[in-house]
Amino acid sequence: MANSSVGLKRELGLFSVIALAAGAVLGGWLAEAPYWFQLTGAGAAIIFPILAIILIPVGLAFSELTAMLPFSSAVDVWSSSAMNSSTGWATQWMFFLVQVVEPPLVAFIFVTAAGYFVDLSDVVKPLIAIGIMVIWYIVSNFNIDLTGKLAVVFFIVMVGITLIDSIYYFFSGHWELTNITAHGGFFPNGIYGAIAGASALVLKYIGFGMTPTLIQEAKFPARKMITVILAALFIPAVVYMIATFAIGGLAPHNVIAHLSIPEPQLVNSLDMAGIIGLFAIGSGLLYAFTTLMGFWTSSARVLYGASQLRQLPPWFSKTNKHGQPYIANIVVLAFGIFFALFTSTDWVQYIYSLSVVAAGIVYFLVCLSAYRLRTKQADWKRPYRSPAGKPMFVIGMAVSAAITIVGVTLLPASAWVPILIYIVIGVLVPVAMRIYRRRVGGYEPIILTPDDRDVAGAGE
Repeated sequence: MANSSVGLKRELGLFSVIALAAGAVLGGWLAEAPYWFQLTGAGAAIIFPILAIILIPVGLAFSELTAMLPFSSAVDVWSSSAMNSSTGWATQWMFFLVQVVEPPLVAFIFVTAAGYFVDLSDVVKPLIAIGIMVIWYIVSNFNIDLTGKLAVVFFIVMVGITLIDSIYYFFSGHWELTNITAHGGFFPNGIYGAIAGASALVLKYIGFGMTPTLIQEAKFPARKMITVILAALFIPAVVYMIATFAIGGLAPHNVIAHLSIPEPQLVNSLDMAGIIGLFAIGSGLLYAFTTLMGFWTSSARVLYGASQLRQLPPWFSKTNKHGQPYIANIVVLAFGIFFALFTSTDWVQYIYSLSVVAAGIVYFLVCLSAYRLRTKQADWKRPYRSPAGKPMFVIGMAVSAAITIVGVTLLPASAWVPILIYIVIGVLVPVAMRIYRRRVGGYEPIILTPDDRDVAGAGE
């Protein structure tokens, strides 16, 4: 099955990566919306575009570093170059957490959607989620071109349905502005709720951060990653703003906060056209599946990239005849099952808070790396250069620190056990690798530079 000489294949076009990234940002809101309304009401409609703007400095750091060091190892090679291999591994391990918790999250969205039609016990739910991940594990071992084509089709269909449904809600005769203004306003929980909501909703933008891991499979120049990242920030911002405002006008925020999947339930309770509710479920599942595809692919590339830098054994960089890192896919499945088994009935808050804290740490280290490399490697070619340079990266670090601090306050008790286990595993991996190197010899960690583009198959 394996053929380590095949390597990753360049089969993803610009729009395919945009569809994967923007689709991953949009994924999951079918069942996650109640959490938004619980935190900050319909004000989420305003928070989404604000967050897109606030995250621009972080996106610029990702764009500059991807163009300069276009490797699937992404945050690992950036932090290793700016600091050292140990920091690179720590950044990569935290980045892997951001990516790998997403597949079980969206798998539970499928479970929630199924619960709309059939009663499911708490014992059965994780098993269904695991079954969905196993199905995608099988598909993930085929050409990535299949993932890219599915992402494009799903993206067009699901965004189209969302806009049609939103327009229907506005003109249904049931949409009332007073559902928003007469029940505490846009931010019924005040400034704290708005800040908590903004911190939690950062999760919805994590999709833009996974795109650099796909750069070795992209058919477009690495300097165009800025286009992908900005699209992944602002397309979802517009869609979320319209959809959240449309849903928020159908019922008071405290009603929506207690629904499991608001759109079809509101359609049913308000006696609107049943087909609209089914469309909402269908588009929601497409969003979820796109998210599953994107983050699964990225998770496997994170492991592949760490193997490129010899921080993991060479097995992780082995690919099958379709150019897929099949061992990395197995590990992603294992972690997906691990987090699915630890997920309880408050799965949305559990995975939101877990991801936000990890993402804030990664964003900070990426902005710090971009800052340090402007001085440390000032002569390296930067096909894309972020405007404002170091001051922009300082702003990115400040934003990232705020995200992390607020995210920690949202962590439920159920999140601490798996995250501590995960950190322990991350500490033990370098120890195990030292033992492995003594056994095999000649496998010391390396740090890739712009001169290694062709050697690693990264190209321009």
